[in-house]
Amino acid sequence: MKACSFTGHRTIKASHKDALPDLITRAIEYAYGKGCRKFFAGGALGFDTEAAIAVINYRKTHPDVTLTLLLPCFNQGEKWSEYQRNKYDYILNLADEVIYVSREYTPDCMRIRNQRLAEECDILIAYVQRSASGAGQTVRIATALGKEVYNLYPHLG
Repeated sequence: MKACSFTGHRTIKASHKDALPDLITRAIEYAYGKGCRKFFAGGALGFDTEAAIAVINYRKTHPDVTLTLLLPCFNQGEKWSEYQRNKYDYILNLADEVIYVSREYTPDCMRIRNQRLAEECDILIAYVQRSASGAGQTVRIATALGKEVYNLYPHLG
């Protein structure tokens, strides 16, 4: 079974917010058409959360799709706002599988999570403007591993 991972910035540009959900769904359809049935998301705020929600919605009409959250640590969301935690709890409760890289935050748990996202996928769907970021790191790793990378950011103008 082929797999697809998501990586992207925590902050979504205001001018992208309306168009991004549809673009994510189209990217999921593309990956599905290429044989991907397992989808991985890193669980961070912003793009990761939006991608996970899109997979949850897509799964309603494609029950062979699974969502795995590949998270850096158990307490990832402890400093987030109530609204952010509610969204996080929503995706946690509806994920088919949750994998934690570390029990507690460590200086390298994010990097390890990014590495795993790149290793697990055949296709990486990204929302990346800045290469000097965790999402940019994931794209670099996936590229070095010969994975197909589909960056949505340039398609949003």
